[in-house]
Amino acid sequence: MPLVYGNLVQLKQVFLNLSINAVEAMNDVDDGPRELLIKTTKSGPDSISVAVQDSGPGIDPEDSKRVFEDFYTTKPDGLGIGLSICCSIVEAHGGKLTVTANALRGAIFEFTLPTDGDVG
Repeated sequence: MPLVYGNLVQLKQVFLNLSINAVEAMNDVDDGPRELLIKTTKSGPDSISVAVQDSGPGIDPEDSKRVFEDFYTTKPDGLGIGLSICCSIVEAHGGKLTVTANALRGAIFEFTLPTDGDVG
């Protein structure tokens, strides 16, 4: 994999927040396996992507349009700032954070980051 240059603490925060959200989304799943898949791929000549996929209840299409907004939450006890901060961090590193529905069940949060094209 090519190298990504950025603030390690901030990028760890993004990864940790997405992973914790995925685990929390699966807390109430009783009718199937709870699966968390984390996948890193080279997504272009000068970028990588990190996908955090869960088998939770998924995100309503209307919510998926707003989950990155400040103070918008789908959690009963959420503050609505975690995904907003993650989005800001990823964008500050020249990347993008998206959410899509998992084919079977759950959600996939994926962020892309630019790489040093001369490395790797």
